[in-house]
Amino acid sequence: MIVISDTSPIVNLAAVGQLELLRQLYEKVVLPQAVYDEILSAGIGQPGATEVTTFDWIETKPVENRTVVASLELELDPGEAEAIALAIELRAELLLLDERKGRTVASHLGLKFIGILGILIEAKHKALIPAVKPIVDDLIQKAGFWISQQLYDFILQTAGE
Repeated sequence: MIVISDTSPIVNLAAVGQLELLRQLYEKVVLPQAVYDEILSAGIGQPGATEVTTFDWIETKPVENRTVVASLELELDPGEAEAIALAIELRAELLLLDERKGRTVASHLGLKFIGILGILIEAKHKALIPAVKPIVDDLIQKAGFWISQQLYDFILQTAGE
């Protein structure tokens, strides 16, 4: 299974000590160069920076079709643009993407995507984590991840909590 990730899922899961869930769920995750660069620009010691350079199940690939990237960058930041372009290029089965604008573009392009909250629900359904709520609470408190109260309630209800 080819899984491409944008910056947010890597950084936020690393911030709450749950990055390993991606390996458990998908075995390997591919980052476009712009995402790798975004994560490293935060600096060593920042969530995800050490992991993307040392975990053998996180791979970095450059996007070949720069025309697609340039077109996507008219609407999206470089990481999102490259993640979507690489997902198209590699015919990825899944794109890990949180930002609304990026998800809208990915949807229009027929890409299958999941965000960090969906990843947590999937992890719970596969018994990789006992509960979603403590991790979502950590994301909010430790990583500064913002979700509406309505979405928070919906995620917990979907997770059966």
